[in-house]
Amino acid sequence: MNNKCLTLVPIKNMGRLRETRHNGFTEIILPRDGLLDRLVRLVKNTPKVMRIQLDDRGSYVWQVMDGSRTIEEIGRLMDAEFGERAAPVYERLIFFLRILKNNGLISFCYTSDAAEKVPNRQHYTRPG
Repeated sequence: MNNKCLTLVPIKNMGRLRETRHNGFTEIILPRDGLLDRLVRLVKNTPKVMRIQLDDRGSYVWQVMDGSRTIEEIGRLMDAEFGERAAPVYERLIFFLRILKNNGLISFCYTSDAAEKVPNRQHYTRPG
């Protein structure tokens, strides 16, 4: 694992997606409105949105990604919240974040660039 990647800040690409929460779990809703999606819908009955339901750890990571926390900080929060259930923390976290990035749901920036990318960020506070 590259220590430089731990200094990256994941940023949600909220321009195209929405999120909802049900019983502590997060569902990401992504519109399928591209040209290819619309053409396929002419021939086959496909949904207009893609719904991605995250488990407890994925939901937690999604909620603590506020645009100011680095991957290292998110990993420490995960370790404190889930302990052994999240082990190995950084390997799992980086794998999950890569999936989100490869699907266009997040991007990464360095801490010095984060303030410019997310001007109205809110810090996650644990419910309760």
